[in-house]
Amino acid sequence: MSETVHLTPEGYKALEEKLEYLKNVRRAEITDEIAVARSFGDLSENAEYDAAKDAQAHNELEIAELTLTLKNAVIIDETHNDSNTVSMGSLVRIRFIDLGMEDEYKIVGSAEADMNANPKRISNDSPVGGGLLGKKVGSEVDITAPGGVMKIKILGINN
Repeated sequence: MSETVHLTPEGYKALEEKLEYLKNVRRAEITDEIAVARSFGDLSENAEYDAAKDAQAHNELEIAELTLTLKNAVIIDETHNDSNTVSMGSLVRIRFIDLGMEDEYKIVGSAEADMNANPKRISNDSPVGGGLLGKKVGSEVDITAPGGVMKIKILGINN
């Protein structure tokens, strides 16, 4: 059974572009690497050939995974989001009350989660992301995470 994957329109496009690259560019590069490695002779002790075949297997696996992800994707419709309620695609400004720290997160599906992005992208499946969904500006939320309970206040929502 396949699992639904939530993606922003930008995330869907990025995965499509990556899939096209792997299929049309990387496949050809690997084919060339295999041909060069074969020219070295004896394949039984040919490290270049083994590395190229491993790269080929990895590339084909990644192509299959991306194809399945895109097939099961549900695009997050950010145009109908209410700016007073946290939903998928919302950009949420929060304060960690106990830490006195503020931060901003975009709520996305797990396939797009990236804490190094600007703004940080957290999964709706994460404790914080899931705990914020459906909450309103001004709400204080207790979220249970691996490190313990966090008290969070929602300062603002942009869609």
